[in-house]
Amino acid sequence: MGKSKKKTGRSVRYVNMLKRLYRHADFLAKLTKLSFIQKRIDKSTVNDEMIYLTKDKVIPINQEVEKPTDMVLPSEVVEYFVNKTKYHWIMNFCICRDSLKCEDYPRQLGCLFMGEPVVGINPAFGRLVTKEEALEHLKKCREAGLVHVIGRNELDAKWLGIGPGSKLLTICNCCPCCCITRYAPKVKFVGNTLKKMSGVEIKVTDKCIGCGTCTRGVCFANAIEIIDNKAVINEECRGCGRCVDICPQKAIELIINDDNFIKNSIKRIDELVDLT
Repeated sequence: MGKSKKKTGRSVRYVNMLKRLYRHADFLAKLTKLSFIQKRIDKSTVNDEMIYLTKDKVIPINQEVEKPTDMVLPSEVVEYFVNKTKYHWIMNFCICRDSLKCEDYPRQLGCLFMGEPVVGINPAFGRLVTKEEALEHLKKCREAGLVHVIGRNELDAKWLGIGPGSKLLTICNCCPCCCITRYAPKVKFVGNTLKKMSGVEIKVTDKCIGCGTCTRGVCFANAIEIIDNKAVINEECRGCGRCVDICPQKAIELIINDDNFIKNSIKRIDELVDLT
């Protein structure tokens, strides 16, 4: 009985081709609306779900927090999975920011992939790291203003040339200007895949003066617009909290309506990806 053939990762040439294609993402987004392409994508992404984690520095307004150490932080979700998983792989570039030559956020702070399949990733793209190194990488991403998106994404397994996708956990570190998440309102499979944390609500208060700061390159989902001199947030909102941070009037607030929002998010991701 012969040995099973080990699945190897994609070549540098293949990934460079993807980067060139991503520079035409607006055109490719239009192609995904063609029925035969949409059906194929829907079939390959049927099990996908990525949760946009609310930024740590945004404090829920319906909870009294006397000490910072008493606060439950959304980053505890990623820390849970880093500590649970044996294999951790840091990409040495973000394929989205690198493709578009981003000038606003670090291109070298790439995704963190976890699970057994990561051992097959081409070593030209990054390296296996310890749990401590993985946590430090995520900390640097948050300090750079990037937002974590965590879950199962079969497309990552495909472009990396590894598998099975059911055992690969993705933590993207997204910016609003380059990352594929910005196509959530335009591309069906991206919008369907990206979810809000349970119990998260973003609310515009009467402090809003309609300055429009929150509408200028802040929301990746284009979920905010100015109507009658006031910011209005629509159903496309994924609760990341960027707008809460950026508002000069402190007129946008984030409310947590679920005391177990951390545990519930972890449970959802545990059901999506097999990390045993």
